[in-house]
Amino acid sequence: MSTDRSYAQYDIEKKSLLVAYLLWFFLGYVGAHRFYLGRPLSGFIMLALSGVILLLTVISFGFLSFLWAIVGLWWLIDALLIPGMAAGRNSDIADRLLGRR
Repeated sequence: MSTDRSYAQYDIEKKSLLVAYLLWFFLGYVGAHRFYLGRPLSGFIMLALSGVILLLTVISFGFLSFLWAIVGLWWLIDALLIPGMAAGRNSDIADRLLGRR
């Protein structure tokens, strides 16, 4: 693959911080930003955790709603981790397309 095509493909595949933060803000509690940034395992764990906590909250008639603090804390910490996750993912994409490593 030519270098110009590789750079063009990189521009298509690279992950945007804006999109990542929008996903984090609106759908972060289900791990959408993690799926977008190429971290499906932790995204699925966050999705499953949110589902279990939602189920427990409904079953307990809201008495276990304090468990949402777990997801909320993870959500807030991810706000700080997103730039590094995006940079790492973009670096992996560049390495794959440009034949590095």
